[in-house]
Amino acid sequence: MPFARLATATTPTCHIGLGLAAVGRPGYINLGRDNDLGDDRSVEALRVRTHELLEAAYFQGVRYFDVARSYGRSEEFLASWLNANPGRDDVVIGSKWGYTYTADWTTDAEQHEVKDHGVRTYDRQRAETAGLLGDRLDLYQIHSVTPESPALTDKELHARLAEAAAQGTTIGFSTSGPAQADAIRAALAVTVDGEPLFRTVQSTYNALETSAAPALAEAHDAGLTVIVKEGMANGRLAAPHAPDALRAVAEETSLGCDAVALALVLRQPWAGVVLSGAATTGQLASNLHAAVVDLDDEQLSRLAALVEEPQVYWERRGQLPWH
Repeated sequence: MPFARLATATTPTCHIGLGLAAVGRPGYINLGRDNDLGDDRSVEALRVRTHELLEAAYFQGVRYFDVARSYGRSEEFLASWLNANPGRDDVVIGSKWGYTYTADWTTDAEQHEVKDHGVRTYDRQRAETAGLLGDRLDLYQIHSVTPESPALTDKELHARLAEAAAQGTTIGFSTSGPAQADAIRAALAVTVDGEPLFRTVQSTYNALETSAAPALAEAHDAGLTVIVKEGMANGRLAAPHAPDALRAVAEETSLGCDAVALALVLRQPWAGVVLSGAATTGQLASNLHAAVVDLDDEQLSRLAALVEEPQVYWERRGQLPWH
């Protein structure tokens, strides 16, 4: 398991990773992008920004970097940074397949990405990822598995993934939607030749959406590394948009709403890596303070009251516009 490398790290930030969804393409659903990115969202501008974030993250102890085929040029940007820094072999690299980016570097496309979990898409995207990341790829995940996903039952796909695993690539999956727990449990049951296929799971969990927690605990107990995404709820838990209870706790800790929100995730015993989706180096530095936030029982009780019903949370997420 590549994540064993993180076990040897001693920095408090080693369990925080950096996801490049927000900077690998000009448009995304995170709130506040106009302020974060400004008007210049050219390929070169976002390449420079991504490299600055990766550099800052590495020197502040972050060792897991997460990209996807559908995150615009995120794999390309990460690959060029890795190629410029060949000695940094202590990082863990994860990517995802299953969505194809279709926005053609615009923010107003009718459709930004197309989902397909079929074997043909896997073969094509695996080759594309290999062409960019080569042997630096540690983890390849099926992107956004839901209970009805054919990826859970496609034996030919499972054989392909098991072949990649035999060649040294860790195989994982990510989840989304109100039935994340069902998808996780279904994936845990997938085996090839009697052996579990998946070794990692990446799911949404935050102060507003906690429904996957029991299933993630089961995955952890089964030996999977749990990666948490969207700990900031696509910006809904950041200072300009944060609920009053989160703002109050942040003020008591003298740290940002983002640090408190991510600290809430980090304290879960099953959370192996918690992703920052920072779009600026300032946001990243603030996010990394999550590693030192200490929350008492009374503060945790107030934050627990923020939880939404999964259907409500995901309906609202689905209404967030691409900026």
